Amino acid sequence: MNTFKRLTRPCDNRMIGGVCAGIGEYLGIDPTVVRLIYVLLSIGAIGTPILIYLILCLIIPES
Repeated sequence: MNTFKRLTRPCDNRMIGGVCAGIGEYLGIDPTVVRLIYVLLSIGAIGTPILIYLILCLIIPES
């Protein structure tokens, strides 16, 4: 069988758009870790992380 993982935004375990939860599930790590990494990366850059999050929220389909 062809079993492959798909990056989706889950309906459960989401805070805002579900992007970090979807990335966490795809990578097999806790979504909280992904959220913390996102916040740490966002400290240095002012508007870019928000724009990237919104683009990912539009691109990644819901599960």
